[in-house]
Amino acid sequence: MRGLIQRVQFASVNVDGETVGEIGEGLLLFLGIEKDDDQAKADKLLEKVLKYRVFSDEQGRMNLGLKDSGGGLLVVSQFTLVADTRKGLRPGFSSGASPEHGEAMYDYFVSRAKALHADVATGQFAADMKVSLLNDGPVTFNLSV
Repeated sequence: MRGLIQRVQFASVNVDGETVGEIGEGLLLFLGIEKDDDQAKADKLLEKVLKYRVFSDEQGRMNLGLKDSGGGLLVVSQFTLVADTRKGLRPGFSSGASPEHGEAMYDYFVSRAKALHADVATGQFAADMKVSLLNDGPVTFNLSV
């Protein structure tokens, strides 16, 4: 399971011209799910996302996690994160989860996130989404478990 987090001032997801999820300050998480991912990996990545210290404290140092900052979390499924790009000019997706497994893991991740954090929004699994954001910093980290 892989996650790309971006600290944002705001972020939103549109599907067919309609906003399906949006947050103010917080983290935008692009979530890639592989075929061997399970609930334990999802729990581990979620804990990392919620506690990863990317927000500034009073001294201006990145010492606060999302839970500490009180910001929002926007979770967007993105299967391209699990692509194998080491060879050639075409990405390979053999390690990616099947659509059924991917959706089940995405739903599990989102339900756990909503249980543990007050402000959680989502994209729409397997939809053609338009993501808008204002990256704050820019601060972007690639997380994996």
